[in-house]
Amino acid sequence: MQAVASKTNISLKGSTEIVTEFFSYSINTILFQRGLYPPESFTRVAKYGLPILVTNDQSLKEYLDNVLKQLSEWLLSGDVQKLVLVITDIVTKEVLERWVFDVTTDIPKEGEAPRQKPEKEIMSEIQAIIRQITASVTFLPLLPNACTFDLLVYTSKDLAVPQKWEESDPKFITNSQQVKLRSFTTTIHKVESMVAYKISND
Repeated sequence: MQAVASKTNISLKGSTEIVTEFFSYSINTILFQRGLYPPESFTRVAKYGLPILVTNDQSLKEYLDNVLKQLSEWLLSGDVQKLVLVITDIVTKEVLERWVFDVTTDIPKEGEAPRQKPEKEIMSEIQAIIRQITASVTFLPLLPNACTFDLLVYTSKDLAVPQKWEESDPKFITNSQQVKLRSFTTTIHKVESMVAYKISND
């Protein structure tokens, strides 16, 4: 019988990389599925055993890279509480959707033995969330006009806000429906996801 080695030791740095990468692919998936950018501005890649579409729009890539770089630093220090992707109607300025990713961090203590969880298991949990995001178009209302998006990062209160970042209101939705999505954990970071969307008044 042949044994196959699989990665099971989870470090804080490794966990941060997994979560940052998840946010990158999930944001791209939401932007594509909700039609915020033209389909031709996305390229298909393989990740988590799935075909995922990622943007090739240079300005969007630079924006996301900057956000994710800062987010990664805050994940490493345990200061991220949640990431929220907000979709707003450009015409009416109404918030139509909030994609919420709650983050719980349990940073290993000095001298603690490495956390154990097969990477394959983590990837399987992430795959299930990406599948749900892709399937969300079956229940989310059509976006009526051209829309824009914002990324909000909730952090520890005493954290200094870097230049180019600004304080924001929570951009809540009035009259909304919520759908809880799946979660995943690396044993250091746990991410729970949900989407809230505006209910039509019609």
